[in-house]
Amino acid sequence: MRVLIMTAVEAESEAVLRGLGGDSRFVVGLAGVGIVEAAISAATALAAAEYDLVVSAGIAGGFAGRAEVGSIVVASEIVAADLGVQTLDGFSNLDELGFGTNRVEVNADTAARVTAALQAAGLAAQAGPVLTVAMATGTAATAAELAARVPGAAAEAMEGFGIASAARRRGVPVLEIRTISNAVGPRDRDAWRIGDALKALQAASSVLAEVL
Repeated sequence: MRVLIMTAVEAESEAVLRGLGGDSRFVVGLAGVGIVEAAISAATALAAAEYDLVVSAGIAGGFAGRAEVGSIVVASEIVAADLGVQTLDGFSNLDELGFGTNRVEVNADTAARVTAALQAAGLAAQAGPVLTVAMATGTAATAAELAARVPGAAAEAMEGFGIASAARRRGVPVLEIRTISNAVGPRDRDAWRIGDALKALQAASSVLAEVL
């Protein structure tokens, strides 16, 4: 199996590479920050070589009660949570508007195996929808709105749907793995645990190399 792992920034890539331990089956690339940069970067990488699986990986915010700081989320689906139209009656997504879809399905069997392997390794891991947003959430009201919009939402990041869309276009299965550095909601930088999330990302990458 040949696997492409895309992260937003260097610190995430370095953590992934440490976890993989030089496994030649994996190629780690930089997606850049945000859905557009991620889609372009992933599409470029996929056009240059053949892969059997694409993984969007990195740190993220976790929804309270679903994914606590320091834990790991394996996406059960990848959802562009704010892609749509705001109306007087509320938010309508692309599926409801008939303009496409806000969701990319993951490789369910692989996601289940990875989640089980992470848990067997003693890591705090769970499966759930991972949201992709264009603007990171900064208020409790927005966090509550997103949680209501996507029942069971576990984590929020900014690149997954772009990477997943590029993989879908090429017919390549996709996963998303996120380690939680902060809670989704009011931004309290003093409470962020980025270092711990990067350590969890390294540990998750080591398990990924074992299970694939």
